[in-house]
Amino acid sequence: MNFNKLIILLFVAVLSTNAYAQKVKGQVVNSIDQPLEAAYIYNINSQSHSHSSENGVFILENNTIGDTIKIGLLGYKNKILVLQPDNFETNLLIILEEKAFQLEEMTITEELNALSTISRLDINTNPVNSSQEVLRKVPGLITGQHAGGGKAEQLFLRGFDIDHGTDVSISVDGMPVNMVSHAHGQGYSDLHFLIPETVNKIDFGKGPYYAQQGDFNTAGYVDFSTRDYLKDSQISMSVGDFNSLRTLGMFNLLESTKNQNAYIATEYIATDGPFESPQNFNRLNIFGKYVMFSPENDKLTVTASHFTSRWDASGQIPQREVDNGNITRFGAIDDTEGGTTERTNLNVAFSKHISDRTSLKSNAFYSHYAFELYSNFTFFLEDPVNGDQIKQKENRQIFGANTALTHTTFLGDTEFTLTAGLGFRHDIIDDVELSRTLNRRTTLENISLGDINQTNIDAFVNAEFEFGKLKIAPALRLDYFKFLYNDKLQTEYTLQSETKTIVSPKLNFFYNAQDNLQLFLKSGIGFHSNDTRVVVNNLGEDILPRAYGLDLGQIWKPTKKLVVNTALWYLFLEQEFVYVGDAGIVEPSGKTERFGIDLGLRYQLNDWLYLDTDATYTKARSLDAADGEDYIPLAPDFTMAGGLAVNDLYGFSGGIRYRYIDDRPANEDNSLVADGYFVTDFNANYTFSNITFGVIVENMFDVEWNETQFATESRLQNEAQSVEEIHFTPGTPFFIKGSISYRF
Repeated sequence: MNFNKLIILLFVAVLSTNAYAQKVKGQVVNSIDQPLEAAYIYNINSQSHSHSSENGVFILENNTIGDTIKIGLLGYKNKILVLQPDNFETNLLIILEEKAFQLEEMTITEELNALSTISRLDINTNPVNSSQEVLRKVPGLITGQHAGGGKAEQLFLRGFDIDHGTDVSISVDGMPVNMVSHAHGQGYSDLHFLIPETVNKIDFGKGPYYAQQGDFNTAGYVDFSTRDYLKDSQISMSVGDFNSLRTLGMFNLLESTKNQNAYIATEYIATDGPFESPQNFNRLNIFGKYVMFSPENDKLTVTASHFTSRWDASGQIPQREVDNGNITRFGAIDDTEGGTTERTNLNVAFSKHISDRTSLKSNAFYSHYAFELYSNFTFFLEDPVNGDQIKQKENRQIFGANTALTHTTFLGDTEFTLTAGLGFRHDIIDDVELSRTLNRRTTLENISLGDINQTNIDAFVNAEFEFGKLKIAPALRLDYFKFLYNDKLQTEYTLQSETKTIVSPKLNFFYNAQDNLQLFLKSGIGFHSNDTRVVVNNLGEDILPRAYGLDLGQIWKPTKKLVVNTALWYLFLEQEFVYVGDAGIVEPSGKTERFGIDLGLRYQLNDWLYLDTDATYTKARSLDAADGEDYIPLAPDFTMAGGLAVNDLYGFSGGIRYRYIDDRPANEDNSLVADGYFVTDFNANYTFSNITFGVIVENMFDVEWNETQFATESRLQNEAQSVEEIHFTPGTPFFIKGSISYRF
């Protein structure tokens, strides 16, 4: 009888414990009442955990009175809370105090995305001052400019010469940057509308493993998020060599309005560059953002921006003319190159907690975009009288929306998170033109001219199963495309059309071997779309070539102040894109494979000194070519980038940065080689009160380097025969500028 009573008492005790194990709700904010995203909330007793959403909201399961809760976020002081009875009846308000970034406080398993946290560290320790530098914050991504500063940068990542964005998906606040069926090349990504000081976070991933990423996500994706608020208003100006000028204004419009933020930022840039024929480059940016939080912590965001730019360019010059002394490295064969471009964006985003376990995130966007570019790659090869100048032009409107619904529950003891989403994008591109021109004024011949309508509708579902230290994440994505092309060079109206649907499965594994060691295995299929004009002419062939990828890697913190990330990876593409210089377009090629290793490290020597470096090694080959003729033009096999940063040392901050790219094949048989380079930049700042003085030195050792290079067949006006050789755009020589900024 006593034994039965004991069993009953134990049973009642277990029921009582379960009855009082309940959820805790709350919000994490900073000292000025702004929500903090990705804060880690951890119950030390039950080991349950959660992260705050972009609204700062969190829900923590399995808590009892007296449990100890730890709340932490890198860059803020940890907070410890012992749960009291009233904590279960009202929402907690957790206020975190900001502090300097300390790498020793980072715990790998506590980060929502450890690799993206690395980029957040880099932004805080090495602030950026150009949109070109923003892209370089992605480990392993190297950029190059080759058209007077106004054209989108050429990108290199994981053994890809990505041209201007063919194999990396880029977005800002959920709005796509890549341009489908662009006049200059598929995936063209002009990020110059982004003012670098407005960037708050960079989310990135390498490989085709992410269900929410679709078109162009083969080598990887980069998603920029802008700031929701300004701590201070700011005005600044910098002046430097080559008649360079930059002014920046950032103004907080609602300083003390509760649950609302608004600011405006504007930027003006002008420079002639180091070229003998001045670039006459200028760009004007304006950006505005409004954020409102409802009493239920729903978030509404409205952003609007406009940028316009114009420039002249000296183009890519032939190596032979420099070697024989006819021109200098900064001279030109045809200095009438250049162009104009502009983009206007409107983006409305909304996020809502529908219930304790379900949240909604959506955005709708509109962009108007115009582009006109004049180039001359081959000089007098095609037309010995007028020359080979070409014009590429378009006028575009983009309409789109994305929505994602996330639901978290438990399947037995297994935490299960399901995210499902829908999206669409519709591009209306009028008068997409490729023409032969003379002196940017006279059109000699229309090579192609037409109107494009392209629609992409997508749906995805991503599941995450947490089995203690192991997380398994299967996913599936569906994309539907409709391509329409009206060829205006035909005598009769003709509308060509094609449709295509593709399914892209993904399967990822994450294992937290220790608090500071995460292992991962990622696998998936991605794709990039082809240009509409190619699609309809090929009658449905190679519309959406696939990419098959596999990553095996780890993020490890072997000591308190050192973080190391590595990845072994493989990527197979059903179709490569190759840049064709004489036509100024990108054409599809054959099957390729790449495999390699990524290595990155971050080391904080002390409170104010921070070291980072990233290295990548890749072997890239074409599978449809004979051995020895299977090199992929301009695919880098080894790159490195990194630097040393000083933060707030008696008012001083700054650093030294380097980037390196190895010699690489410029053509299929490696008979022409694009020279590698090692370039070092330096910056230093001193702040007292609200004023900061700064100096920036690019290419501090004044090395001769070629920023972009191509193997091109060209003929000069006095030549009887054409020559195929390296044509290049020289990199910036020693360049210094000073700056002053005032915060208020």
